[in-house]
Amino acid sequence: MGSNLLEATNTYWRKLSQLDAAYQRGEVSLEEVDAQVKVLMAELGQARKESFRYFVNGLRNTWHEQRELFLGVSLLGILAYTWLVLPL
Repeated sequence: MGSNLLEATNTYWRKLSQLDAAYQRGEVSLEEVDAQVKVLMAELGQARKESFRYFVNGLRNTWHEQRELFLGVSLLGILAYTWLVLPL
C-alpha cells in the first residue's frame, strides 16, 4: 500500500513540537533547530512524493483496466449531448 501522507504529516508536526519544546528549554541551539527542521521537511517531502506516485499509478492502472468503459461512457455522453442540443 502507498505512503500514508496524513500519518507522515502528523509525525512531522509532533516532531516539530518536540523540537520547539526542546529549544524553549534551551536543550538545542538555533542552528540545531534549523538543521533538524530541514531534515523533517525532507522526510515529509519524500512522503508527499510517494503518495503522489501511488495516486498516479492507481489512476494509470485504472485507465488501463477500464479504458473501454471510460471511452464508451464518454462517447454515449457526447452523443446524448449532441442529440439534445442540435435542432432537428
